[in-house]
Amino acid sequence: MKIFRYDKSGSVGLGMIDQHGKRIDISGYYNDFNRNFFELGGIAHLSEWIILHANECEEIKDEINYLPCIADPSKIICVGLNYAKHAKESNMEIPKEPVLFFKSTSAICGPNDPVIIPKNSHKTDWEVELAVIIGKKTSYVSEAEAMNHVAGFCLHNDYSERAFQLERGGQWVKGKSCDHFAPLGPYLVSKDEVKDPHQLHMWLDVNGKRMQDSNTSDLIYKIPFLVHYISQFMTLLPGDIISTGTPEGVGMGQKPAPVYLKPGDKIHLGIEGLGEQFQTAIAHAD
Repeated sequence: MKIFRYDKSGSVGLGMIDQHGKRIDISGYYNDFNRNFFELGGIAHLSEWIILHANECEEIKDEINYLPCIADPSKIICVGLNYAKHAKESNMEIPKEPVLFFKSTSAICGPNDPVIIPKNSHKTDWEVELAVIIGKKTSYVSEAEAMNHVAGFCLHNDYSERAFQLERGGQWVKGKSCDHFAPLGPYLVSKDEVKDPHQLHMWLDVNGKRMQDSNTSDLIYKIPFLVHYISQFMTLLPGDIISTGTPEGVGMGQKPAPVYLKPGDKIHLGIEGLGEQFQTAIAHAD
């Protein structure tokens, strides 16, 4: 199933795509798509509930402003250099173990919100990524059992300020956590609806030009291994996000010279079956 959050006259509305492809409102039946929702088996419960109550739900016919598809995750764990061709364009070796870093949850925004170019930024970059949503508390899980802990998937643009990330010392988190650097959605797609998350076409355009055009088959470390691996170092909570890395075609890797975002640029991206995002780059308001 596909579920989403949207702005409903200033409050959070909840919706889903029904079996006929219509958007229907399920606000009032659930508080939010948050940790409590996942912890109590919300995906499974909703799939049963909707069979009995779909006819009671109103269709959403008007244009809507999508909010982030999940609420208040405890953390965003990102995987760096997890596509072979991206590692090559970055002039970095394929890592012997997954490269992990955090992205601040304050960076989360809606899928079509503007990307805000931070103050003193000259190297704001794009990264289309497949994000994994954890469905239940996960610690020291085996690779064989890992997918049982996954609720679903969503589209994520892992925006990065490369100077902050690579030239300012310390960890990558400084270049990853600026406001509006983590648009999520439009949908959370349950794992049963994604036949093979390692065979999904993914792409990103800037001003109508295709910059990234790849497939999740190029992932170095696959999703079950990543969930298993990360759970050896920290407890994953329901609603947590694992962003699995980006393929080749980022601005930093462009030839003959890098290309970075400037105010007015239009970014359009998508992953097969997970929907699309549309963002406009704007300058930070002083």
